[in-house]
Amino acid sequence: MKRNKWMLAGASLLLAGSLAACSSSNEKAENGPNDAAAKKTKLVYWTIDRHDSDFIEQKISEYEGLHPDIDIEMKVMAENYTQSVDIAFASKQAPDILRVDTGNVPTWVKKGYLESFDSYITPEMKSRFENVLINEKNTVDGKIYTLPNIGQFWRLIYNVDLFEKAGITTPPKNLAEMVEDAKKITAVGKDSGAYGFAGNFKSASGFERIAYPITTLSKTVGTEGFNFQTGQFDFGMYKEVAEALRQIKVDGSMMPGSESLDIDPLRAQFAQGKIGMYFNHSVEPSVYKTQFPTNIRWAAALPPTVDGKQNGASQVIAGSYLAMSKDSVQKEAAWKFIEWMYSDDVQIAYQEGGYGVSVIPSVAAVAKAPDIAGIEAFLPTKLDGIYPATPMVITEGRLEGMKKVDVFNKYIFAGGDLDKELQDLNTRYNAALEKAKAAGDTDIAAQPDFSSVSLQGSLADK
Repeated sequence: MKRNKWMLAGASLLLAGSLAACSSSNEKAENGPNDAAAKKTKLVYWTIDRHDSDFIEQKISEYEGLHPDIDIEMKVMAENYTQSVDIAFASKQAPDILRVDTGNVPTWVKKGYLESFDSYITPEMKSRFENVLINEKNTVDGKIYTLPNIGQFWRLIYNVDLFEKAGITTPPKNLAEMVEDAKKITAVGKDSGAYGFAGNFKSASGFERIAYPITTLSKTVGTEGFNFQTGQFDFGMYKEVAEALRQIKVDGSMMPGSESLDIDPLRAQFAQGKIGMYFNHSVEPSVYKTQFPTNIRWAAALPPTVDGKQNGASQVIAGSYLAMSKDSVQKEAAWKFIEWMYSDDVQIAYQEGGYGVSVIPSVAAVAKAPDIAGIEAFLPTKLDGIYPATPMVITEGRLEGMKKVDVFNKYIFAGGDLDKELQDLNTRYNAALEKAKAAGDTDIAAQPDFSSVSLQGSLADK
C-alpha cells in the first residue's frame, strides 16, 4: 500500500521520476513471511482536495482491507492541476481516477480524457442521482462522466456582536437594509477598527460570491449572468447588487483594501471581529473550527434579496466529483472503487465528518449534521436549488476585452456608467457564446419555460 500525501507543486514535477509509476499497472507485493509474490491491481487516484485527505486515506485503507488484491495510490495536487492532467494524458501517464472540476467536464470529454459511466453504472445507482444530474456538469451528449456529492450552500455570514452593538436585531432581508446595516456597523465599529462589509474581491469569483446568492433568490430567470429563458447572457440581473456594493463603498462601510482581499485574509479579519458581514458557502463552519478559531459570536442566514421577496432559489453550486480515465487499463477495478466512494455509507460519513453538505437525496435524507458550530444554517432549505449549467465561454481566447469580474470590480471601487458597461458585457459574452456553440463546446439552448421557482423544495421541504 502506497501513499503520496505530499503535494505535487506544478506540472514540472510531473516529468520527474515520481510520475513514472503513475500509470495503471499490476504491482508485486509481499505476501506473508515467505515473501511469496502475489499480484495486486494498482490504481492511481489524483485529487486537488486537501481538506478531506485524511478522510479519503482512511476510506482507501478500508477499501483495500475489503479488497486485498487492490492497491490505491492517492496523490494530492497543489497547483496547476489542469495543466498537470494535460501533460499526464499526453505522456500516457494518466491516473485511473481523477477528481474533476465542474468546468473541466466538457473540455476533458472533448479531449478524450474521461470514460463514460454508462457501461458500468447500475439502474439502482443511477436512480439515486437522476434528480441531480446536470448537463455539462455531469453529462455530455447524454452520457454520464461524473456524479455530484456535495454542494456549496451560500449564506450571509455576520458578526452577531457587531450587529447587536449597532442595534440591529436581524440580518438584512433586502439590499437597502444590507447597505444601511453596513453603515450602522461601521459607525459603531470605529473604536475597534471594524467595518460593516467586506468581500474577497481579489478572487476571480469574489463579486459573484455575493451576486449569485442574492440574484438567484431574488429572480427567476437564471444565474451567473446567463438568462436560461432566452439562452443569452444578460448581466443586467446583477445591476442592483453592483449598485448596492458601490453604495457601501461610497458610504465608507466597505473594509479598506477589499479590492485586493483574498478569502483567507478576509476570514482572519472576520475572526478578529473586524467585519460585520460577508458572503460565502458551507465550508465556513469548518474553517472557523480549525483554520481560524474565533471567540466572536457569528451566525449565518439566507441571503437578502433585491426587494425582500424570495422569488427564486438560492443557487447551490454542485456538479462534479470523481471521474474515470479513458486511458486506464484497469477500468473495472477503477469503477468498483468509484462506486464504493459514491455509496450512501461513505457519503453519509463524509457529511457527518464535516467535509461538506451532500446533495445526494438518499444521503441528505438520513445524514446527521456534523458536530461543527454554525453548520445548521448551511443545511439545505426549500429555498436552495441546483441550477442547470451555464455555458463556458472564456476559454480558448473566445472572450474579447475585460472579464465580467473585472468590469464589476472597477465599477464598485471606482464608479462609472454601469448601464454602458452592462450593455458592452452582454455584447462581448454573447459573441463568445456563439463561438463556443460553433466549436461544439456547448449545446445549452434557450428554455423559455424556465423558472427557478420550480427549484424550490428540490433539496429540502423546509
